[in-house]
Amino acid sequence: MNSLWKYLRPHLLMIVGVMLIKLAGTALELLIPYVMEHLIDNVVPREQFPLICLWGGCMLVLAFLVRLLNVRANRLSVRIARRCIYEIRRDLFHTALNLTGNQMDRVTLPSLISRMTSDTYNVQSFIQSIQTIGIRAPIMLIGGIAVTLSMDRGLALILCIMAPIMIVLVILVSLYGIPLYNRVQQGMDQIVRIMRENISGIRVIKALSREPYEIHRFSETNEETARRDMRASITMAMPGPIVTLFLNIGLTLVVIVGAHRVNAGVTKPGVILAFLTYFNMILMGVMGLNRIFMMLSKANTSAARIGEVLHLPEDLPVLPPEQGATTDHRGFIVFDHVTFSYDTDTPGSASRSQARFAGEKRQNCLENIDFTMQKGGSLGIIGATGSGKTSIIQLLMRFYDPTQGHVFIDGQDVRTMEKDQLHRRFGVVFQNDALFAESIRENIVFGREVDDRQLDQALRDAMAHDFVSAYEDGVDHLSAIHGMNFSGGQKQRLLIARALAARPEILVLDDASSALDYRTDAHLRQAIREHHGDSTLIVIAQRISSIMNMDEILMLEEGRLIGRGTHTQLLETCPAYREIYETQMGEVE
Repeated sequence: MNSLWKYLRPHLLMIVGVMLIKLAGTALELLIPYVMEHLIDNVVPREQFPLICLWGGCMLVLAFLVRLLNVRANRLSVRIARRCIYEIRRDLFHTALNLTGNQMDRVTLPSLISRMTSDTYNVQSFIQSIQTIGIRAPIMLIGGIAVTLSMDRGLALILCIMAPIMIVLVILVSLYGIPLYNRVQQGMDQIVRIMRENISGIRVIKALSREPYEIHRFSETNEETARRDMRASITMAMPGPIVTLFLNIGLTLVVIVGAHRVNAGVTKPGVILAFLTYFNMILMGVMGLNRIFMMLSKANTSAARIGEVLHLPEDLPVLPPEQGATTDHRGFIVFDHVTFSYDTDTPGSASRSQARFAGEKRQNCLENIDFTMQKGGSLGIIGATGSGKTSIIQLLMRFYDPTQGHVFIDGQDVRTMEKDQLHRRFGVVFQNDALFAESIRENIVFGREVDDRQLDQALRDAMAHDFVSAYEDGVDHLSAIHGMNFSGGQKQRLLIARALAARPEILVLDDASSALDYRTDAHLRQAIREHHGDSTLIVIAQRISSIMNMDEILMLEEGRLIGRGTHTQLLETCPAYREIYETQMGEVE
């Protein structure tokens, strides 16, 4: 809850104002039964009709003011809660965008989605309710007891005996129920994870007829989460019927004892009616406290989960220039004896293809990688799945830091570069890149300073101009989520156009032409050479035709560099490369 206070502090004056309005409304509401008692016991016996109308009108005015103040307070509380959650979600989204690879592995994407949605909703409900019910419930409880004590101490003793029992019951049950909601939120993370996997892979599921299996997998997680939620809800709902039972017993005692006191002339009939009304108010107060504790239980768990993300320490701090490493290698991009392993001890990372053995604490996915690349040159990287090709790009863009060794760009250690400054030098197409549900123009421009001429040239270089111009609305044609209304080849060409549009200093294509035919792939490589020759080009590919004309090629196997040189040199010196070439190019003996 400490992190929540940061967002409430700027609205403190408004929150105090809302609470004062709610306090005034609740106080006036407590006066209504008191006025009724006076009307019945003191005004009606006089049989003066104008006086009865006057006090009756007073009750109507009080009811109108109560409604007016409560509505005003509720509206202001909703506005404050909305502003606070807007700021929390904004900061949470900003933090999520800046998480490092290791931090994303630890938090996991499904958990981020759950924290951004259900957790923030729980916090919003609590902020709204604490300003209204949080004031009304205790005032109803304490005020009702205080007023009844002033009216008839004998009858009020019944309330004084039962109220502490009910309050202690609510507190004890709430303390037990708080940890249960933490397990409920963890179950929500699992549900979001499975839903996201199924929605993203719906075509694969249908193609392999695995719908029953996925339905069963989702049902198991859903049922387990439902059981946790039911247990937590039942636990937190227990005070309700018990409190109602106690208060109904109290009402019965009030009627019985009150009847004897009225018959003995000690108490007036109006006092009994007022007591019954105050009993209901006290019941509402206790039930309101129970509701507040329930919301507090959820909000406390949710706020802690949100705070875990917002307060994550800087995982990859930018080092001062004097603390950066130096290298004797002369080149634009330098990998100086780099060894790297993903932290397989964190959730989500054990599923990586590099972590082949679950029993090992760490499994190196790159080992002693050492190469130099000149500015404006081209580099091809090839190897089997899981050999560490993409990990080289992850280190180059500093999504992770090497376990050993250093990475340099233009002679500067990447650890000393500001992240935005570093990333602006790149134009990247990753393996599983996505198009957004926006126009083609917005997907390519992507908020950067790209004019129409650059946009058109990028589409032509990426071999996407023909099919884009075939649409009636051209570059304003809307893309579905993840580009589902485009074929695989069309989507890859649009992603390549996005990378080319800003004319990056370093162009990285990570298996970006796998869905293209050989002819389109060849034209694409020719356009990049002609129009982006000043960019340093790195191509990761599964097929040799995409990299055979590069200045230098790296052959990786299980994270180790087993071959390095031009296409011709590797054919002579690297058996693994030659085997791939013969298989793909049809030169098998």
